[in-house]
Amino acid sequence: MIILASASPRRRELLKQIVPRFEVVPAAGEEQVNLSLFPEQTACALAEHKCDEVFLSHPEDTVIGCDTIVVFEGEILGKPKNRDDAARTLRRLSGKTHFVITGVCVRSPRKKIIKCEKTEVRFNNLSEDFIKIYVDGGSPLDKAGSYGIQDEGVVKEYFGSYTNVVGLPVSLVKDMLESVMQ
Repeated sequence: MIILASASPRRRELLKQIVPRFEVVPAAGEEQVNLSLFPEQTACALAEHKCDEVFLSHPEDTVIGCDTIVVFEGEILGKPKNRDDAARTLRRLSGKTHFVITGVCVRSPRKKIIKCEKTEVRFNNLSEDFIKIYVDGGSPLDKAGSYGIQDEGVVKEYFGSYTNVVGLPVSLVKDMLESVMQ
């Protein structure tokens, strides 16, 4: 059985594109960010932690752990603490470029692979009215960087994997699953 170690509805939908049947067993442990690591290493370490936690209780299965971070001017931007924090983050990103990095760990009884995907994202210039309406709508409150690429009006352009920015780099995960299943 394949297990997704995430409660994210977006990750579930994306994984269905490549795996028709899987279970969802979210990792329960608290995320600890090691600030001495490079962003790519941080995303991979968080993904590995989630994957390993779930694998301990499902050692006969194949587990996928993911973690997505947003990096702006060298700083990792997590999920907003509240509406004010989301609005502050959106103002910072408005009209600027940042990176979205998703770490992925896939572990089977025979093999473990850890990789990451990085996508460059440029925001539109966001007005105060747009930010207020967007935050009041609730969409940014459960997302790293306080936005969803699928939400209209936020992202101007991106370079790399769209599904990575949503939270699961589908092509990378497909390749990793094929590798651990061999």
